[in-house]
This record gives sequence, C-alpha cells and structure tokens, in this order.
Amino acid sequence: MTSPNEPGEDKTPQYVYGVTRSGASLPADVAGLDDRPVTLVEDGGRCAAVVSDLPAGRPLGERADLVAHQRVLNALLDAGLVVLPFRFGAALSDRGAVRKELLEGNSDRLGQVMDQLEGRVELRLKATYVQDTVLREIMQQEPEVAELSRRLREVPADVADAVYYDQVRLGELIAQAMDRRREHDGQVLLEAAAPAAEAFVRKTPAREEDVLDASFLVRDDRREEFEKAVEKLGQAHTERIRLRLIGPLPPYDFVPEA
Repeated sequence: MTSPNEPGEDKTPQYVYGVTRSGASLPADVAGLDDRPVTLVEDGGRCAAVVSDLPAGRPLGERADLVAHQRVLNALLDAGLVVLPFRFGAALSDRGAVRKELLEGNSDRLGQVMDQLEGRVELRLKATYVQDTVLREIMQQEPEVAELSRRLREVPADVADAVYYDQVRLGELIAQAMDRRREHDGQVLLEAAAPAAEAFVRKTPAREEDVLDASFLVRDDRREEFEKAVEKLGQAHTERIRLRLIGPLPPYDFVPEA
C-alpha cells in the first residue's frame, strides 16, 4: 500500500528513469518524456530517483518515449553521474510513492550497487560474419557439404523437385556448420576482450550472421586498453568478421534485477 505524500506534495504520477546518488546535480538541459522537466526524489538516504511527470491521457510506448528514456540516461552518464538505469516503462503513482516504495528500505542496497559501478562504463561488442566469406569457407572445409552441393549443381533443372530433401539436407548441414563456427569464433572473441573488463554478459545472437553480442563492464582507466583490444581483434578477423563497439551505455546488464 502506498504511503501518503508529504503535506502539500504533488500527487502527479511519476515516470522513473533510474536511481543516482543523493544530492546529484542533474544536467540543466535534460528533458524527459513529453519534454517534461527531470527532477530528483530523495528520502534522506544515499540514493535519489530520477523522475519526471508521467504523460497523461495516453499509454506509454511511442518511439519518442523510448528515445526520451534513453536520452535522460545518456545525459546522466555524460555528466559523470553513476546511475542505475530502469528498464523502459517504470512508473509510480506519485512522488510520495517513489520515496516510500522505491527508496525507503532499499537505499543501502542500491548504494552498494552504485559503489560497484562507480568509475565504470558498459560497452557492448557486436560481431557479425561476412556471410559470403564464411559460406565459401564452409563449402571448402566441410566435405559433406561440398559433396552434396556438387551433386545438386549437376541435377538438371527439370528434375530439381526430385532432390528436394537433398536441398533441405544441404541447408541443415550449412546451418550446423555455421553454428559450430559461431560458438568457436564467439568464444575466441570473448576470451580476447574479457581480460580488459571486470565482468561481461554474453547474449544469445539474434540473427544467423551474428557471431557475438556481449556487454562488458570496463573501468574508466582501462577503457582505452579495452578499445585497443577490440580494434586489434577487428584487424585480425577483418576478412570474415565485422566488429562494432557501442557505448558507453547505461549499465543495464550489470544491475541486479531484484
């Protein structure tokens, strides 16, 4: 049950972007959803919630809402503030609810997480195959694929339907070979980048051509080392893998869910 607000406190529903240090100075020009002012809600503890008034009369989820959410968090990072980002869509009934339900009783735990993230950034590494190169590699290095592909090329066009299941089998063999390469190559990239990071989270690739999608928690004083390691990897694998480094990002992947 939500505790009552302080006397005279506004009861407007609040959108919550995340949590930062108590007493933090917010960037003066940052605007939230519907360009509403972004402010802090504090309870006297170690932490403060970053909020703005919740848009009224419509559901959340427009592209502009997502952009505004990310814009606020990026502005906090650019200002040098440590921030625990909330996933899009967090809202509470009013400022009193933010204070009572979010901050009170959680301040010490949230403060400890911020201590662990202080002076660190999240960087996301995405690696994608140069598909023509890797497919050619599979054809050359996988005997069963090469032989089946050769036989199918020799089948006359007017009887192609008769080898339908062979065509399906060829697709399966290529997919399996791609999976093996993806697991091996992704692990090679991960092991090469990880030593310059404090932690990492490996995600499941979303597309067939994706080799690696991983987020790394990197100390500010080792960021250049990490970026150089990724650059070296990109040069070493340029013929068959494209690397893209994204960030710094709000540390979504290194904030405990509960």
